[in-house]
Amino acid sequence: CHAQHLPGYIKNIDEFTQKGYSVIFMSVNDPFVMKAWEENSNSKDITMIADGNGQLALALDLVMDGSAFSLGKRCQRFAMIIQNGEITTINTEDGPGLDKSSAESILQLI
Repeated sequence: CHAQHLPGYIKNIDEFTQKGYSVIFMSVNDPFVMKAWEENSNSKDITMIADGNGQLALALDLVMDGSAFSLGKRCQRFAMIIQNGEITTINTEDGPGLDKSSAESILQLI
């Protein structure tokens, strides 16, 4: 996430803003980790939210089991487009790639 997913959104934040969109990153981590991530990635224009218990990931049916990697339950990599309070698109990745959820992919859809 830090090395591959987030940088594209940081690089393209102005284009998202010009199109009237905010960028929010959610992770199954605590708020302290999310704050540190924001500070260490220079992503001050991106809202970082914590889903510490994984309740949002569960509600969205985006939970993946990372127990084999000592991670426990986590959230699949995804990007979501929300317009007027409605989810219009959820692009989930089948694996560790960024084919569907990269900033560039999402910019093509909005």
